[in-house]
Amino acid sequence: MPGDGSIPESFEVYTVVVLRRPPDAPEMSEDELDALQSRHLAYRAELARQGKIVANGPFDEQSDPSYRGMSIFACDVADAARLSAGDPSVVAGRLTYDVMEWWVGSGSLAFPRTDFRVGERRSMPSD
Repeated sequence: MPGDGSIPESFEVYTVVVLRRPPDAPEMSEDELDALQSRHLAYRAELARQGKIVANGPFDEQSDPSYRGMSIFACDVADAARLSAGDPSVVAGRLTYDVMEWWVGSGSLAFPRTDFRVGERRSMPSD
C-alpha cells in the first residue's frame, strides 16, 4: 500500500538532468553572464515548449552550491544527454550535467501542463 514504506508494485521511471557548476567554469563578465543566462533560459523554455522538458527549475538553499538546477525530461537518457549538451551554458563550460533515471512509485507525480504521458511504467526487477 503506498505510503506504508513497502516497495510499490509499479514505478514511473523519469529521465532527470541535474545541472552543476564545474570547478573549472570559465570566468565571465557580468554582461557575458547575463547574455549567457538569457540564452540558457530561452533554450530550456524552447525544450519545454517542444514537450521535451516537463518540469524545470533552479535549486536554492542547497548543501552543495555547485548544484544549479534540475529538469525532468519526457525522453530517454540518451536524448536528454544530447539535448543538455546543446544548452548554451553547457557549451560555454559554465554548466555541466548528470543524467539519470528516477524511479518513483506510480501515481506519485503528475504533470498537469502536459497532454501526454510522462515516464515509463516499470516493475522492480526480481532477483
